[in-house]
Amino acid sequence: MSVKQAWRDMPTHRRVWALAAPMILSNLSVPLVALVDSAVVGHLPHAHQLGAAAVGSALYLLIVGVLGFLRMGTTGFAAQAAGRGDGGGLRQVLLQGLLLGLLLATLLGALAIPFGDAALELMNPSAELDGQTRAFLHTRLLGLPAALANYALVGWFLGTQNARAPLAILLLTNLSNAALSLWFVLGLDWGVVGAARAAVLAEWSGALLGLALTRGALRAHPGLLDWPALRRWANWRPLLAVNRDIFIRSLALQAVFFLVTVQGARLGDATVAANALLLNGLLLTAYALDGLAHALEALCGHAIGRADRPALQRSLVVAGGWSLLASLLFALFFLLGGRLFVDLQTDIPEVREVALQYLPYLAVLPLVAVWSYLLDGLFIGATRAREMRDAMLIAFAISLPLGLLLQGYANHGLWLTFLGFMLIRGISLGIYARRLNRAGAWFARATA
Repeated sequence: MSVKQAWRDMPTHRRVWALAAPMILSNLSVPLVALVDSAVVGHLPHAHQLGAAAVGSALYLLIVGVLGFLRMGTTGFAAQAAGRGDGGGLRQVLLQGLLLGLLLATLLGALAIPFGDAALELMNPSAELDGQTRAFLHTRLLGLPAALANYALVGWFLGTQNARAPLAILLLTNLSNAALSLWFVLGLDWGVVGAARAAVLAEWSGALLGLALTRGALRAHPGLLDWPALRRWANWRPLLAVNRDIFIRSLALQAVFFLVTVQGARLGDATVAANALLLNGLLLTAYALDGLAHALEALCGHAIGRADRPALQRSLVVAGGWSLLASLLFALFFLLGGRLFVDLQTDIPEVREVALQYLPYLAVLPLVAVWSYLLDGLFIGATRAREMRDAMLIAFAISLPLGLLLQGYANHGLWLTFLGFMLIRGISLGIYARRLNRAGAWFARATA
């Protein structure tokens, strides 16, 4: 089947957008909340307050982000079980995801505070930034169990091609976060800690709603959970192997964002705050394009579960075409409306000045990053986590010396290194995808 024929398949367009549209709406609520938090804290009088929220959020997202495998691994296995019509398998994947989330929340909760302390010592921030960042992070950790439960729940719903439940979970979580942040920070005058308290309450609200929604979703996929199977290691090994590789991949990705934050903090409070505002633009782009990637995960996993090669090709072409168009629109938005984007987030003059200086890098990012988002969706649906891991490690290994070479260019060097990292990541994933396609390996694992 040619690319042109695949693009002309209207039922695939409808299936892609039936999943992508709700996910784009719900995903966009995540960076919009970050924008609201930045706008609320950014209109407090001092740059170190915005910097504290930015650094504290970065540290928390580093902890939570490395556990993104709970969402990604659950999606792939749930999608393949749905493609086989295996209701019992769907129940097993859901329970395994939730149990893993609870275990990891307990372990990471004990390690997070010493990790945060060590990270702040590495950054060598001002005294004001240090104190408020610690208070923000310690409060934020109270929502860790709910955040990991949400990962497992959203991934499982996506695997069953149910986009409405993730929409409900993420909208409740993020819109309540925005409303509570406005109330706590501005209304109750709780400052930076108020934004953290708002996020914690919102995460627990979303987790409780997600658990309630699983009952109706399970009725649509009849089957029985094999309780004795949960006690056998062989039934945990595939999920843990995929999650191990995605964990390593996520750890490398979050390390890149952490290093950006560390280097920005060393360049001053205004620089770290400005970089945080621009990275909100990257979040906006990433979460929107991830809506199409999530649709691709579910459709590719379903096609692989059914061993339907033409459906796999049509899904990849249609989702890829729409992703490219969307990335072009985001690039134009940041190029033409970037000043307004920055001004809406803060009225601190020195932060605005620094952010506008580096705005062109943000305009280029969507066109560079779109390929890695799209190909991640393909590999997640195929539960091909090892290739995702290796591509990320290649990009990370090349970017570190590149960053050292460009260190003399200060924040310009930091942004050039980040662009290089995203470009190498997309190219590496593309090479792996081409190799698997030539070997006819996409369906081998699901068949086995």
